[in-house]
Amino acid sequence: MITLKAEDGHSFGAYRAAPAGKPKAGLVVIQEIFGVNSHIKKVTDGFAADGYVALAPAIFDRAERGFESGYSPEDIDRGRAIRGKIDINDMIKDIRAAVASLKGEGLKVCVVGYCLGGTLAWLAATRIDGVACSVSYYGGGVAETASEKPRCPVLFHFGETDQSIPPDHHAKIRAAHPDIPMHIYPAGHGFNCDARGSYDAGSAALARTRTMEFLAKHLV
Repeated sequence: MITLKAEDGHSFGAYRAAPAGKPKAGLVVIQEIFGVNSHIKKVTDGFAADGYVALAPAIFDRAERGFESGYSPEDIDRGRAIRGKIDINDMIKDIRAAVASLKGEGLKVCVVGYCLGGTLAWLAATRIDGVACSVSYYGGGVAETASEKPRCPVLFHFGETDQSIPPDHHAKIRAAHPDIPMHIYPAGHGFNCDARGSYDAGSAALARTRTMEFLAKHLV
């Protein structure tokens, strides 16, 4: 864990993982509502193993420092409660600081996010200068901000049976941005997370392959 400082002076934690050799580029990994927990750290470590300096900012530190949880109904309620205490613009400030930290190491930077982080990865593409590309996994708030214009290439992953992000969301995004690649998987919400009941190994593997190809195209 390292400490970063946002533009408004807020200091917050971030989990950093680096490759053994010279890094290809940098990735900012944005959490779900469950904090920078063991799963997000595992994802971050995985990107580092593939040659990227990966940084997962603890965007919930603004409400509860060091928050991390599992995936029980109680955990979901806690995560949603904390999410409700933080303005999304303040989360963007923290992500901007994480991007700046990696750019300060001389790295091109991509933002990758899941669930809440998927929405924030999209907003990083539309609101943060200097992001080279962005990958959004099942971001529930993308459709409502689809009118915003990305400043970099974006890749979308969604689950076909995601009850919280129905097909009309996909249609709205496609209508606003027909040129942005969007992949729909035979899976539900959270299909990338192997700690959740909705985990779908095949969909997760295919989405990761596509993500790595996207990163190689726009970062390396």
